[in-house]
Amino acid sequence: MSGPAPTLSVVICAYTTERWDDLVDAVRSVAAQRRPPDETLLVVDHCPDLARLARTELPGVRVLENQQARGLSGARNTGTGAARGDVVAYLDDDAAAEPDWADHLLAGYRDPRVLGVGGLIRPRWDTARPAWFPPEFDWVVGCSYRGLPPHEAPVRNLIGANMSFRRAEVLAAGGFRADLGRIGNRPLGCEETDLCLRLAERRPGAVLLYRPAAAVRHHVPAARTRWAYFRARCYAEGLSKAAVARRRGAAAALASERRYLRSTVPRALARCLRRGGGGPRRAGALLTGVAWTVGGNAVGRLRGARAAAGGRAGNAAARPGSTAARPGRRPGNAP
Repeated sequence: MSGPAPTLSVVICAYTTERWDDLVDAVRSVAAQRRPPDETLLVVDHCPDLARLARTELPGVRVLENQQARGLSGARNTGTGAARGDVVAYLDDDAAAEPDWADHLLAGYRDPRVLGVGGLIRPRWDTARPAWFPPEFDWVVGCSYRGLPPHEAPVRNLIGANMSFRRAEVLAAGGFRADLGRIGNRPLGCEETDLCLRLAERRPGAVLLYRPAAAVRHHVPAARTRWAYFRARCYAEGLSKAAVARRRGAAAALASERRYLRSTVPRALARCLRRGGGGPRRAGALLTGVAWTVGGNAVGRLRGARAAAGGRAGNAAARPGSTAARPGRRPGNAP
């Protein structure tokens, strides 16, 4: 099945001048595409200095300021609303696309069932990959990880640094949730997972397609190769997954994670035991990452349960005729 080639808008979101060099590389990589996009939008997240600099130094780019709440979700929503293309591709401000990136993304939309297409995200380390850092945990630094399909395949959700969707479908689904996702350096996420689950709910039988040929290189600064960041990011991922599970249900929100724990992690541990497989330090990192992620999820579920219980108590107190709603009465007193 095929149709006319869709038009393409590329949205890049940025929030600080400190990543200016990376941002320039990202914009140049889009301009150098073999199939140039119909437009490139830079959405600046509440940083007037960056907006002024970008308008001066980045000709050919539509520079917008985030019109929603501060954070990546609001910036993406601003860009999606302003875009004119049939397909909106989102590229991180510290990622650079390969020259055939746009071609490979758009090729995925030949099938009308496909609502979104994402691609491979290779880490570009400031330093060499730390010997202890497991490829199965490259999601910690926003990259594709060992355990994803090696070839083109349907997936549950796409990864934010390199993803695209049919714009009309994103708008119809309500866009990205502003109460999920990264704000500045806070390492929360899963707003992409939440959107992908909502798209699938709205369109049973629809496909979200992973195409490794649509590749980008994602900058990984030295600060993100430290144990402290690794643990913090794993913990934040657990918190974020708990938030998505409360909204979308655990069966859908955690299905991929269960497969990851049952299959990907045990295989990685077995690999560590073989010569050249990473050894005990990498095995320790695998187990630490799992522990911090599961711990974050447990804390997130507990917080959610407490919030829900508080909401139920508040609703009961507000109902006419309830003991708690009567002035001067304490719970347990006879009427």
